[in-house]
Amino acid sequence: MSGPDRYTVIGHPIAHSKSPQIHALFAAQTGQNIAYDATDIPPEHLATRFTEFFSRGGAGLNVTVPHKQHVLPLVDELSARAELAGAVNTVVRLKSGRLLGDNTDGIGLVTDMVQNHGAELKHARILILGAGGATRGIVPALQMLKPQRLVIGNRDAGKAVELAKEFDAEGNLSGCGYADLTSKAYDIIIHATSAGLKGSVPQFPDGVIGTDSFCYDLSYNNVDTPFITKAKSLKCKNSYDGLGMLVEQAAAAFELWRGIKPDTQGVIAVLRKKHPAV
Repeated sequence: MSGPDRYTVIGHPIAHSKSPQIHALFAAQTGQNIAYDATDIPPEHLATRFTEFFSRGGAGLNVTVPHKQHVLPLVDELSARAELAGAVNTVVRLKSGRLLGDNTDGIGLVTDMVQNHGAELKHARILILGAGGATRGIVPALQMLKPQRLVIGNRDAGKAVELAKEFDAEGNLSGCGYADLTSKAYDIIIHATSAGLKGSVPQFPDGVIGTDSFCYDLSYNNVDTPFITKAKSLKCKNSYDGLGMLVEQAAAAFELWRGIKPDTQGVIAVLRKKHPAV
């Protein structure tokens, strides 16, 4: 009997990752024979360790910070959505042996927001806080749903403007500094910065969040994140963390690897018991 197919998630650091637990639950649910672990790879060793994993029979891997853009030259081809995002979070070994880089972050976010939380993205005015790699990964998926307006706000206004120019195929995307944001409330506000890891929130005008706004933090914790706390202090009725996105993007990756879509609701429920913030 052959052993399990091997998968891993690579990042630095990586010990905190919940991906091994998520994929173990998916595998048990769907009867798939896989082994999935986490591999800490410092940036200077990325190319060597990446190649080594697949040369030793690895079937696929997930990619998290800080490697999502640095693996681009290490794969043989890119999916359309990875090419659009300019970042990879999933690598699949094809039957031909070639390595395909894909990005399931955007579809994971949209699935969680729309299917799990009932967000209305079409024709919405959307604000993304932050212009880093996380924003790069989600903008193409949001654009596909035809929002009325998509604004990227960032501490460094120039970075937001440049990122907006790169993605503005529809003529409805712009970038600016936090201080340049109008105080009119947006329909959707997505927090995509790392400020929460330091216990803070970006310095955006309070007026961008209204009581009926839909606030979403890509981060998650076992208590409300600083951004969620801020949204609730502004009387926002709808605020959610990114735990569901984590599970949904993992499910999309699992389907790419195994050809079967796992049920995400039970897995989210299991993780939510340990992270009962919302």
